[in-house]
Amino acid sequence: MKDTPEGYVTEDGRQIGGVIMEMKNITLRFGGVTAIKDISFDVREGEVRAIIGPNGAGKSSMLNVINGFYHPQEGEIWFRGERRPSMKPYEVARQGIARTFQNIALFKGMSTLDNIMTGRNTMMKSGLLAQAIWRGKAEAEELFHREQVEKVIDFLEIQHIRKTPVGRLPYGLQKRVELGRALAAEPKLLLLDEPMAGMNVEEKEDMSRFILDVNDEFGTTIILIEHDMGVVMDISDRVVVMDYGKKIGDGVPEEVRNNPDVIDAYLGVAHD
Repeated sequence: MKDTPEGYVTEDGRQIGGVIMEMKNITLRFGGVTAIKDISFDVREGEVRAIIGPNGAGKSSMLNVINGFYHPQEGEIWFRGERRPSMKPYEVARQGIARTFQNIALFKGMSTLDNIMTGRNTMMKSGLLAQAIWRGKAEAEELFHREQVEKVIDFLEIQHIRKTPVGRLPYGLQKRVELGRALAAEPKLLLLDEPMAGMNVEEKEDMSRFILDVNDEFGTTIILIEHDMGVVMDISDRVVVMDYGKKIGDGVPEEVRNNPDVIDAYLGVAHD
């Protein structure tokens, strides 16, 4: 892989673009505890960028920095060539950044369709009163958004559960609904926090396929946290490795796989 400012071509021939996001010297502290220490990395347009590391390495904290839930004490975030000021999560969402969560965060009493509809909230212009009356522009707007949600449902092959309350669904399907809610926001950058945690082999294969399809068909840039190294090595273009809040590796999967520091972090053994 030859990396240039314009991007690079993957081994399977996909064209990856220039830098869409850059994390510069990010440090995040909680009192006397440093969760992230002076970490820098970039994310290129159209790639699947994985963040891996042992439990407690600071991976989810990094996603929370990216989506505005945490604000680092030091460092800068650059998005689409501009330095990003301190933002709240809903402001970050309006920039085109969506995410899923390590622990499923769905409305269990609502249907699959209604849960995915919530992903369109930042795009809706009608006020609460207009939506309640449901006439004219408000009606047309909701019908348009429902049409977009139906496309997401078809894409994720969950038509059969569109009216089912998500609390009744098995875990793997709940994870797929959560992915659908994020996709409904039409993100340019999608943050996935352990999307396959707790899944069986078949469910992981399905989710891996959907992630690759999102990247390929929609051109969505993806930042992925995942513990299953087989999955990471199969679907990621580049990998950042964290350990105790520090970056210990960064590169294509094969480079990371053979990095002695990464092996030490995961196996807990020393190498000559």
